[in-house]
Amino acid sequence: KLPFLRTLTPPLIVNVAGESVEDFRELTKRIGDQEGVAGIELNVSCPNVAGGLDFSTDPKLTHQVVKAAREATRLPIIPKLSPNVTDIGTIARAAEDAGADGLSLINTLVGMAIDVRTRRPKIANVTGGLSGPAIRPVAVRMVWQAAQAVRLPILGMGGIATGEDAVEFLLAGATAVAVGTASFIDPTSVVKVIEGLRDYCAANGISEVRQLMGGIQIPGRTSK
Repeated sequence: KLPFLRTLTPPLIVNVAGESVEDFRELTKRIGDQEGVAGIELNVSCPNVAGGLDFSTDPKLTHQVVKAAREATRLPIIPKLSPNVTDIGTIARAAEDAGADGLSLINTLVGMAIDVRTRRPKIANVTGGLSGPAIRPVAVRMVWQAAQAVRLPILGMGGIATGEDAVEFLLAGATAVAVGTASFIDPTSVVKVIEGLRDYCAANGISEVRQLMGGIQIPGRTSK
């Protein structure tokens, strides 16, 4: 797909996933050597076959994966973090210390559904990733927590479908936002989010989106 994707205007950031630290190292090197690739997103939320845990649920494993990828390319490295952790700040700091250039979060929450008639799981793997509007409050909270923990740019995602959804993430500390599930429902959703963001800025006297970043106002506290 790279030849086609290289014909498009936006910078091309490729998501890679592996089952071991060496998988991430090798994939990062191979993808990083391809013409037209602007950056690499590391899907550290996938399972570590050797250890049985998702890489991003363990700060040491997160550090190892990011460090291996960092050694394999000069391109920007952006680990995609899991929400299925107790302290996202610890994981974010591990990625920062290993040389990450930014963070993207959140990946999907772990969910489950059961068919009450057959009493069987509705998902072949029993559990699976939950995405869309239901996870947005969790995503906003974790972006805010990560922004307090590190000084890296943050790509916020998780249930964004409107301009005001995007504003929430920016106020929480995101540098940019991404739209996933909404794009499958409405291919024009990204355009609508951009237009909604412009409308919000115009209505509130905001000349640049960066003025929103980290702008949450918490009574009795100072924003980062």
